[in-house]
Parts: sequence; C-alpha cells; structure tokens
Amino acid sequence: MNAAAAFFYLFAGVTLASAFMVVTSRNPVHSVLYLILAFVNAAGLFMLLGAEFLAMLLVVVYVGAVAVLFLFVVMMLDVDFAEFRQGFLNYLPIGALIGFIFAVELLLVVGAWVIDPQIVKAPVAAIPSNITNTEALGRVLYTQYIYYFQAAGLVLLVAMIGAIVLTLRERTGIKRQHVPTQNARTKDAAMEVKQVPSRAGVPEEMA
Repeated sequence: MNAAAAFFYLFAGVTLASAFMVVTSRNPVHSVLYLILAFVNAAGLFMLLGAEFLAMLLVVVYVGAVAVLFLFVVMMLDVDFAEFRQGFLNYLPIGALIGFIFAVELLLVVGAWVIDPQIVKAPVAAIPSNITNTEALGRVLYTQYIYYFQAAGLVLLVAMIGAIVLTLRERTGIKRQHVPTQNARTKDAAMEVKQVPSRAGVPEEMA
C-alpha cells in the first residue's frame, strides 16, 4: 500500500465516521463540529484526486461560511431540544414507515443500477496539460453548461426572494426610515420659529 492509498482510506474513514457522528450526536454543537471535520476530510479526498480548486472551495465556502454559520445559529438560538423530544414516540410509527419506504426505494435503485460499458469506451476529451484545473472547470462551466449555470442562479435568486418574503413581517409601533420623505423635506417643514417673550421661560408645550 502506497502513501496515496493510505491517505485515501484515512480521509474516507474519518469522513464516514464524522458523518455518522453528525446524525447520532445529541448535542447540536458537536454535530456541527463533526460536520466541519467531515468537510475537511472530503477536501482531502479532492486533493488526492488532483482537484485542488474544489478542495479549497469546500473548505472556504462550506467550512468557513456555512458550517460556522450553523454553529453560530445553534449557539445563539439555544433551542430546548428536550421539548422537541417529548412527542417523539407519537411520531415514531409514521417516521419508521417513511424510513422503510425510503430504504426500499434505495435498494431498488441500487439493485437496478448498472454501468454503461460505452462510458468507458468513449471517454470525454482530455484536459490540456498547459492549463490549471480552475481554468478547465471554468471553460466547461461557462461554455457547455452555461444555460444550466444560469438556471441554477435563477433558482437560487427565487429561493432568496422567497425567504425574504416569508420572513418579512410588518410590525406596528416601530419607526422606519423613509429616505424619499426625508429628502423631500423643506426648511419650512423641518423648522418652526417660536417667539418666546423675554424672561418668560419656555412654555410647557415647547419643552
């Protein structure tokens, strides 16, 4: 066994173990930490495949942004998971039924899945040796799959707008800034000159 195979089994084993601990951990903070560990080891697998761009993308985006955001949200919300587990037995039969159906579907898909021999006989075009993996990925993404890439961007845009609309609530009694109204104010509307008699003090309605 060479060094590459040893690192592959190391990264793959730690990734599987971390993924299992993400699901089985009782503490949500520990689950997020195991998720970060799984992402880092998956990035190591990408490095072994020679896809350094995907490895750094996995670390920067998923570990540096998504997983850390999950950790901050879990720690700030301080959710009472004991309250969530009170109705666990009531929903256990329905959950077991859904899990059984899902397992049967997975077995049917895996059992009927075969590799097309034509795929091995007709490989894709080789990547030129004078360009990097990042440039090769960009060429394929922005030429052959440009329409799918734009469609994915539109889907994410619609999802973002939907999330904003669903969470937007109009609350009464809260002062909000209205920039056009502020810009349209004149000196007469913003200022009022009062004639105060000498040594009379400030009236109560002006205080």
